[in-house]
Amino acid sequence: MSTDAAAHPLAPFRLAAEPYYRPVADEIAVFEAAFAHRLPVMLKGPTGCGKTRFVEYMAWRLARPLVTVAAHEDMTAADLAGRFLLNPEGTVWQDGPLTLAVRHGGLCYLDEIVEARQDTTVVIHPLTDARRVLPLEKRGELIAAHPDFQLVISYNPGYQSAVKDLKESTKQRFIAIDFDYPSAPLEAEIVAREAGVDEGMAQVLVAIAAASRRLRGQGLDEGASTRMLIHAGRLACAGVPLEAAVNAAIVLPITDDADVRAGLRAAISACLP
Repeated sequence: MSTDAAAHPLAPFRLAAEPYYRPVADEIAVFEAAFAHRLPVMLKGPTGCGKTRFVEYMAWRLARPLVTVAAHEDMTAADLAGRFLLNPEGTVWQDGPLTLAVRHGGLCYLDEIVEARQDTTVVIHPLTDARRVLPLEKRGELIAAHPDFQLVISYNPGYQSAVKDLKESTKQRFIAIDFDYPSAPLEAEIVAREAGVDEGMAQVLVAIAAASRRLRGQGLDEGASTRMLIHAGRLACAGVPLEAAVNAAIVLPITDDADVRAGLRAAISACLP
């Protein structure tokens, strides 16, 4: 990398290697078309189904830096846009992650945006229409977005409630791509590749996931995610017995209810070799 490239403010956010991603539908074509027209994108789907990996892959594919922000309930507009800080020389302005991406042309990914306060998410509205600007009120500055800037958000509709949901005025500013868990053969392929397990174990883990997902609404908000299957597979590769690996990676994290755990273990035991 040249000195000039290394000194670029977004240099640390460039992906050096291609992330593994297995497409399941037309999501790549839709995202590329959205990027070509600088349309903001909303990814909707359950936890651990590949939304973040997809964004990483698209940033690599489009050769753009990726600035990721994990939204949370204490996140303020200043956490996104920036703030004044004190240093030995006095008061200086420090751009937030969103502002960095807007100024210098990166993809800004706001993960699980529904976790942020609604008064915080309003800051992104001027970036999601024809204006494509970011007002920095504390500096009296209006930043026109770099031509290569794109905003991407994700959220899990399964967790939406009256308290935690995106406003319609926010949702309708984005194009949306739906994500779900892959088909069983494709999910087994992904688990085998990412966890380093053989095809047979990958198929067992996918069967376990299917059994857990059938319990959705019976004490479980969601079944085992693809991410959980990969974790279980990696534990098994490290020598942990499969049943213990599944218990640690899936059963214990997914619920604290003793009765639900018992039902889940019973469903899983029927899948174990």
